[in-house]
Amino acid sequence: MHVDIRHDGAPSHGTIGRQAIRAAILWGLLFGCIQAASPMLIWWLAPGTVYAISLIVIAPIYIGFAVADGRPIIIAVESSVAAFFVLVAAAAITGPAWLLVIGLVGHALKDLWQHRRQYVAGTRWWAPFCCTVDLIAAALITLAILGGML
Repeated sequence: MHVDIRHDGAPSHGTIGRQAIRAAILWGLLFGCIQAASPMLIWWLAPGTVYAISLIVIAPIYIGFAVADGRPIIIAVESSVAAFFVLVAAAAITGPAWLLVIGLVGHALKDLWQHRRQYVAGTRWWAPFCCTVDLIAAALITLAILGGML
């Protein structure tokens, strides 16, 4: 494996090619649709609660990437960002469903920034995948809200 050092001192484990990004985005489309349909699989909970839980589940993944990166500042920043998204999701359980859309779009923007900056080392394909999942789920949840289903 090829390891370079980025301008900020973090190890870079190579770059991700266009084909890998395309594959990550295609898988993201599939999983975004699955996420949007997830309340049908967990029918005993309110759809907003299921979506909030799915937003909360993202947090430990990003904390894990930060721990794998190993830099204390990255761990602190990613843990703080994850805590913020957990709070948004928790508020969405009893608050307006639009908080879910805001949380998912906000997380997608964070993923896009992460992909461009490579702030956390070792997340080559994850950011484009997760950004796509978030945007597809946010779009479908928006349609459900506007259609009166949520």
